[in-house]
Amino acid sequence: MTVAGIELKYLIKEIGQKIEGCYVSNIYGINRNSLLFKMRHPDKPDTMLMISTMGIWTTSKKIDPIEPNKLLRRLRSDLLRSKIEKIEQIGTERIAYLTFSNFDNRFVLIVEFFGQGNMLLCNYSKKILALMHSIDVRHRQLRIGLEYNPPPQDGVDLIDLKKSEFKKILSTSTSIGKMIGRGLGLPKKYVEEIIRLSSIDRTKPSNEISETEFESLFDVICTTISNVVNGIHDATIITDTEESDAFPIRFSDDNTKAREVSSFNEGLDIIFTEQILNKGKSLYSEESEKRISELQNRLEEQKNAIVIVQEKSKNIADVANLLFSMQSEGESKINDPKVVEALKNQNVELVKEKGIPILKIDDAKVKIELDAPLPSIASILFDESKKQKGAIPSIEKLIKKTEDQLEKTIEKGEIAKGSVGFSDIRKKNWYERYRWFFTSDGILAVGGRDSSSNSALVRKHMENNDKIFHAEITGSPFFILKDKDEILLPLSLEETAQATVCFSRAWQTSAHGLNSFWVKPDQVKKAAPTGQSMGKGSFMIYGTRNFIKGSSLKLAVGIMRDDEDFLLVCGPPEPIKQNCVCYAIIEPGGSSISDVAKKIRGEFNKTNDKFQKLFVIDDYVRALPTGSSKVTDSGNQKSI
Repeated sequence: MTVAGIELKYLIKEIGQKIEGCYVSNIYGINRNSLLFKMRHPDKPDTMLMISTMGIWTTSKKIDPIEPNKLLRRLRSDLLRSKIEKIEQIGTERIAYLTFSNFDNRFVLIVEFFGQGNMLLCNYSKKILALMHSIDVRHRQLRIGLEYNPPPQDGVDLIDLKKSEFKKILSTSTSIGKMIGRGLGLPKKYVEEIIRLSSIDRTKPSNEISETEFESLFDVICTTISNVVNGIHDATIITDTEESDAFPIRFSDDNTKAREVSSFNEGLDIIFTEQILNKGKSLYSEESEKRISELQNRLEEQKNAIVIVQEKSKNIADVANLLFSMQSEGESKINDPKVVEALKNQNVELVKEKGIPILKIDDAKVKIELDAPLPSIASILFDESKKQKGAIPSIEKLIKKTEDQLEKTIEKGEIAKGSVGFSDIRKKNWYERYRWFFTSDGILAVGGRDSSSNSALVRKHMENNDKIFHAEITGSPFFILKDKDEILLPLSLEETAQATVCFSRAWQTSAHGLNSFWVKPDQVKKAAPTGQSMGKGSFMIYGTRNFIKGSSLKLAVGIMRDDEDFLLVCGPPEPIKQNCVCYAIIEPGGSSISDVAKKIRGEFNKTNDKFQKLFVIDDYVRALPTGSSKVTDSGNQKSI
């Protein structure tokens, strides 16, 4: 299953609205054909965008990586921190074009949803920089260094389908069902539904339908396409393993397997996620079964080797006993005719190789001296028999090792297969899109990141009993202390004031001793006085300001537990040390924000392995104040 062209038309429009103004926070490789983009916006919750050769959709699922994706490293190199400019589609072709900008660079990620599917990273001139599959066929070539060449477009414009165009499509004797599919490029499910709604025999020749049937068919097609493209949906899914599918509109009423979902995107998320997981489980199963088969064959060979060695040892010992018996009968030399005949009867040959006499006993070769008495040769044979038998303990060790490997492989295969799954992406608290921390008194303090989030914070989240903080410097964020009981708690006031100053421009300039103040919500006005203007994120403050003397420029980054989850937070040192399982105290100056982020992440990952997966470098960068910093202390306060 892949998305149809008309479905893609709707998805691109819907997704474009969701990710407008977002930048790429991270990219995760899911499998060789699927990538998960974490899209971040200053004022909106993160959007998880799955881009696969099956389709493109926003997901609420976090899928663990299943297999390497060859494009991942290059995409991370070029697209991380880049802003999405647009996502588009030409006509109803099954190709999506995602344009990203990063400083002076612009890239286009092209995703093809037909055939085996493909993904290509191009520069803005459509020169291919990296791709999933190279193509070299008669009408198109795709490889690194070439300009992207889309497949020939030979279909009609489904969005603006003309009756004359449709009549031309139906001018042959081919059945109506086949011609709708071929001529309009619609999947079988849509063709069948259109014919059902039109009450036309699908086997009827296209050029034999009546004018009434033509009008009915045309109206149904246009309505169906319009409903799909414009989001007039009644979405359903079928989760049957043989015919799993998602439908934007309700198809045949007699399909009892279909169940309703809230949206077409949700349907795709359910169906496609399940398909990705099933492929992953199949992949692990195939790899595991191959390795198990190899080990089972090795084990059988090793057990057979013991039998062979035992037989060889016995045969050599039997020959030695024969020589002793021949000696008792009066024979003295190995080449005596009677001895040679007796050896021959036991399939033993006396031969010379490079002039050296040798007894060939099965595939064993034992050097002897022709003039040596039979007891001496027999003794040599007994030694060889013991030597052969001496190899058995080594083989038994190998068998034990192989048996252990086989057991572990079976266990690992089951674990790996079971580990292919997903978890629901945690719904973030509203304040996590801002700067935030809980004071030592347990009160939430929330601050803006920039002018846009300053404005959003004050406009959307300021309540009557809150206290609004601002530092005495241009470039200060607004902080809100969510003190609903209107109780003056000195420690919370001081800590919020400290955070306000530290997250201002004071950190970049190392402006120690800067004061801040707080006011009540009714003192904050959103409109400028008559004849004056204010910049974005600015507000007028009226009345008495409650000043708090500047404290030291110190912050702490920490990881705190939130029920079953962990959150990355930055705020004044004392509440962070108090509330977090691990922390790092920082001061202005020193290293770049990215270097400090890497250092702190490395220290925190030592505390708990799961932190490595939970928080990427971008999360740490986002938590830190703007400007250079240095780590002055770190530690663990609580057991996890």
